[in-house]
Amino acid sequence: MILFPAVDLKDGKAVRLRRGRADDVTVFSADPVSMALHWESEGARFLHVVDLDGAFDGPEGSVNVPIVREICRAVSIPVQLGGGIRSAAIASAWFDAGVTRLIIGPMALEDPAAYRPLNQVFPGRIGVSLDAENGRLKTRGWVGESGYTIDDVLPRLQEDGTAFLVYTDIARDGMQSGVNLPALAHLAQTSTVPVIAAGGVATLEDIRALYPLSVSANLEGAISGRAIYEGTLDLREAMAWIDSQQTAA
Repeated sequence: MILFPAVDLKDGKAVRLRRGRADDVTVFSADPVSMALHWESEGARFLHVVDLDGAFDGPEGSVNVPIVREICRAVSIPVQLGGGIRSAAIASAWFDAGVTRLIIGPMALEDPAAYRPLNQVFPGRIGVSLDAENGRLKTRGWVGESGYTIDDVLPRLQEDGTAFLVYTDIARDGMQSGVNLPALAHLAQTSTVPVIAAGGVATLEDIRALYPLSVSANLEGAISGRAIYEGTLDLREAMAWIDSQQTAA
């Protein structure tokens, strides 16, 4: 089980949003590269980066492109990135910047004909963000309605060659309210590709609750942002607990 520290980028700073709202921002650092290096020093084995400017406004001219490139050069761990990836050209540019794998949102749900070839060009490197509110999937920075549920789209995404899925419970994101365990369990037990949990991962108890799904189902890991910045979840402690479970097994 992998614990992914999140570095969300907006206007060149490391921030966190509440429930994905662009007007509810907490700035945690004006130096995202140093933040990425900090999480690596705390034992992180994979970094989760979100280009919020790309997610809300589109990636063209995003101030975060050079920052992401610098993060990828600075850390020795792999980086996955999401936010505003709506074409093969944008995906290619992010890979050129050093990102290991990408997370696609609206394009995967709204334009299957454009999404499907990405998995052929970049096999094993493309994941899809499934962002749900009250069971319904949302897109475009969580302000657009997709009209689908996860069960509606899962078979096609698997057939398209999707390498992994990131499930976010929007109502819990940034709220430190705990994970939506029933929804995650359903997805991890149903999906044939690895699932990453996001939204509400707030304490070590959440990690303990999720861990069995990494053994009995297809849970790859969990993303945590606000909780590790504000200290309700200690990244090093959580990593040590996960390691102890895997050693005991």
